[in-house]
Amino acid sequence: MRAIVDTGPLVAFFDRSERHHLWTAARIAELDAPLLVCEPVLTEASYLLARFPTAQDAMFGLLQNGALKVAFRLEEHVGALHRLMRKYRDTPMSLADACVVRMAEIHENHSVLTLDSDFTVYRKHGRVPIALMHPMAATG
Repeated sequence: MRAIVDTGPLVAFFDRSERHHLWTAARIAELDAPLLVCEPVLTEASYLLARFPTAQDAMFGLLQNGALKVAFRLEEHVGALHRLMRKYRDTPMSLADACVVRMAEIHENHSVLTLDSDFTVYRKHGRVPIALMHPMAATG
């Protein structure tokens, strides 16, 4: 299985005190490398892991060894990202979420690994539900 990773699972993977740490670690163990990310997700995760410098180092290690791959060039998708953020303005949608949705449109055979329930609302190509790996999907 291949996946696009959102901010929440990256943080939970490295922060053992996060309530979804074990669930996230188990999901990541099931996935094929590389896990795809975008720079806004890395920015958010790095900020949220600021009190864990060794976790930040480990995240950079995963980027260097190819387990995580930046697979999105924001400047190539500005129009699509702007449309998504306007469409989901009431949610509201972050830039990282917009990038993940756009990546799901581009990488059709990848699921989105997320802890964010907003992804149950977001649609790719305007109407298609996104294939999700989400802890709520596992429980009900």
